[in-house]
Amino acid sequence: MKPEKSENSEKFEIKTSIEGLRTGMFVSRLDRPWINSPFLLEGLKIESDDDIEQLRKLCSYVYVDVEKGASPDRRYWVLNPGPKKYSQPKAGQHQTASAASYAEFNNPTRPGEVTYQNTTSFKSEMVSAKDIYKDINDDLKQIFSDLDQGKDLDVDALKKGVSVMTESISRNPAAMMWLISLKKLDDYSYLRSLGTSVWCATFGRHLGLEMSSLKALALGGLLLDIGKTRLPEELLHKIGPLDPQDRKQMEKHVDIGLEILADCQDESGKEAIPLEVMQMIATHHERADGSGYPQGLVNKMIPLFGRIASIVDSYDAMTSKSPYVSREPMTPHEAVTELYELRDRKYQAELIEQFIQAVGLYPTGSLVELNTGEVGAVVAVNRLKRLQPSIVLLLDKDKQPLSEFRAIDLSQVDRSISISRGLMTGAYGINMNELFL
Repeated sequence: MKPEKSENSEKFEIKTSIEGLRTGMFVSRLDRPWINSPFLLEGLKIESDDDIEQLRKLCSYVYVDVEKGASPDRRYWVLNPGPKKYSQPKAGQHQTASAASYAEFNNPTRPGEVTYQNTTSFKSEMVSAKDIYKDINDDLKQIFSDLDQGKDLDVDALKKGVSVMTESISRNPAAMMWLISLKKLDDYSYLRSLGTSVWCATFGRHLGLEMSSLKALALGGLLLDIGKTRLPEELLHKIGPLDPQDRKQMEKHVDIGLEILADCQDESGKEAIPLEVMQMIATHHERADGSGYPQGLVNKMIPLFGRIASIVDSYDAMTSKSPYVSREPMTPHEAVTELYELRDRKYQAELIEQFIQAVGLYPTGSLVELNTGEVGAVVAVNRLKRLQPSIVLLLDKDKQPLSEFRAIDLSQVDRSISISRGLMTGAYGINMNELFL
């Protein structure tokens, strides 16, 4: 959990149950006024077990200032519970899910600190991105296999892969976005995780977050569903809608994932997973209207990384195959449209708008059909003209393969040429692996 910045101070705090307290910690707030406690001063440095016992008799939870002392064990963090059910607004009222404006994300790193520019072309970045993708894909395959066998998570290997991948995304995100689009129809957990990781880092890049935050977002994206490795295989591959009992068991993957990661240590024996990544995993299924799980958090109670992850994870779910969802996967364009419809309800409106700017109405790697009948693949989005990305034409108007692929920027051609619809990956038998690979 990312330390919470107090509204009235510069303290960075973690809310924890009493069981999470140890000597060396600094308690900055109680679950009641200090005047109603036996302590003489506001703020308590825990120096003995007696101090903890006094707090146990008095409080259910406290806030620990992690800048003035040790951090609580992550198993005992407490997230502020929000309403379990969403109260619909009365007639004539408009209830916004955005408690904060775009400039007030309640975030660990304020958006806009960094302005990224593409420093490599799509084709040149693809040369290195292919090797990066293969390496991290192989690492993920091995890691998921190890977890299935009950082995420990190799966090150091993950971090190394994430670092190199994020640097590629910072140079030009289009290459990695293209590569993950090729595997969209595969149903392997590690490939789904890799796609989520790339989208999270790409979104963070668009928001102008620092490189350290991009790497944290990428790592969190890889680990969002790590808890599912401990769920029964028959549940994960069940055909048809989940019944209430199955759904309740599936929702446990969040807590299971946190338990797995809380035990992880790096090569030096320190906790391996950054606080903001743990918080991201804990809240990626929360929704702005309180309808999410496991805590039913609302609005600003959900941290920025959690809000980013909820949008990306939902986008990925909408565009991916699932054994317990009867509908066919949405096209990327349909998924973006669906997310836009859910803004100010399930998701913070400002973040949804920024996500659409980041990925485009027709995301990189998606197939589109023009009003001329020709078919192409998007290779770059246009942030100012979202309906006019750059594409590579693959099929002619009769849906026959072109003898030579042709790149066009729709914002620079005759305005009578436009996209008529988005297509599913693999439409018309197109094998995207043949492009740039």
